[in-house]
Amino acid sequence: MSYKVGFISLGCPKNLVDSEIMLGSFKENGFEPVNDLTQADAIVVNTCAFVGDAKEEAIVTILEAARHKEEGRLRALVVTGCLAERYREEIIREIPEVDLVFGTGSIPQVASRTKAFLDGERLENPVWCDIPNTVDYLENPRMLSDNKPYAYLKIAEGCSNHCTYCIIPKLRGPYRSRPIEYLIREAEFLAGQGKKEIILIAQDVTLYGQDLYGEKKLVELIRALSEIGGIRWIRLLYCYPELIDDALIQEMKQNDKLVKYMDIPIQHISDSVLKAMGRRGSGRYIETLLKRLKKEIPGIVLRTSLIAGFPGETEADHQKLKNFVKKGYFQHLGVFAYSREEGTPAYKMKGQVPARVKSARRKAILEVQQQNVAKYISSRIGKIYDTIIEGVAEDGIFYLGRTYMEAPEIDPVIYVTSPYPLQTGDVVKVKMLCSEEYDLIGEVIGNESSE
Repeated sequence: MSYKVGFISLGCPKNLVDSEIMLGSFKENGFEPVNDLTQADAIVVNTCAFVGDAKEEAIVTILEAARHKEEGRLRALVVTGCLAERYREEIIREIPEVDLVFGTGSIPQVASRTKAFLDGERLENPVWCDIPNTVDYLENPRMLSDNKPYAYLKIAEGCSNHCTYCIIPKLRGPYRSRPIEYLIREAEFLAGQGKKEIILIAQDVTLYGQDLYGEKKLVELIRALSEIGGIRWIRLLYCYPELIDDALIQEMKQNDKLVKYMDIPIQHISDSVLKAMGRRGSGRYIETLLKRLKKEIPGIVLRTSLIAGFPGETEADHQKLKNFVKKGYFQHLGVFAYSREEGTPAYKMKGQVPARVKSARRKAILEVQQQNVAKYISSRIGKIYDTIIEGVAEDGIFYLGRTYMEAPEIDPVIYVTSPYPLQTGDVVKVKMLCSEEYDLIGEVIGNESSE
């Protein structure tokens, strides 16, 4: 019997890659993927559980999917990912509509076990949570879930940093790099599917290769990927500041395919808070690095994430962070109010900051960043940039695009007008005319797209 499966992928791009790997396995097991969940015999909800908001979103999504048991043909509601790893027994106990639960170490089993369940096989235990200690599952066939001109390439899994606020090492296991030859093969597949931008992702891309080869191999990987025809841009997400070295800086200066963009999650600038977080390096080191990047790589765009209201953060620490943000090192910046997560060292720390104070501090930092963004956007008006087209806006008037200065999904977009039709994946010259809040509006200059 042929079954239909629907997928809901929550959380980060790393989760999306896992979903596409599972989709490939379902297809190999004879399932037909469907977008209309009312037609699905099985629905897989791949969850995130990094912070409180993500857990809440996952639970709401699971409950909404469960409605298809009454309104559709759903027979198997499957929960995978970080929430499944973290709350495996609670999910089965508290949400009886859920039929199967698979942790982050059991991804290879999801499709076959779901098929067995639908075939009527009796299961003694509906929960599978093997220890997440391999990357072998990432070599299974991957079924892309969209036709966007970019794709994520997960170069490693897990994390060994053990920041005191973070549950990821417990959910995903230690840092595990994938062999370069496997990554090249997957990137060639992605290029063959029309992907022009490859975005390297991991909990920390700068650590790539250390566990596998005894030394960092990110630059070597970038050079190998740059040789693949069809790939125009290579982007790095999640670079830890203490591992950004001379070799990587020089590669970004010299390699035209490696876009001048870095996501550097610094979290804070106060030494006392950084120490409490279990972060390596100091505020002075971070600021020295940022100055060097700005000086040595003209035009570089930087993104970061910060945590407001970490346990023990004083008003002086907050003011220090606020003053640091005022200096305008980052074009893109996200701020999270500290989320107290059970199972992490920070959960039991003294000096927990009240929720209203955390929220106020987050708001204050974002207000400072808004001034930086206004100057940044203003500086781009009248300039011309290579822009990759991602599709048509909802209004049907504009095209949606990005320059090297924007990562997909997390950064603003460019609304593009053109005197001639454009296709998804076209790279065109766009002159920036004006802005609407954080987004820019531009027009195509010239009459040809460049490949």
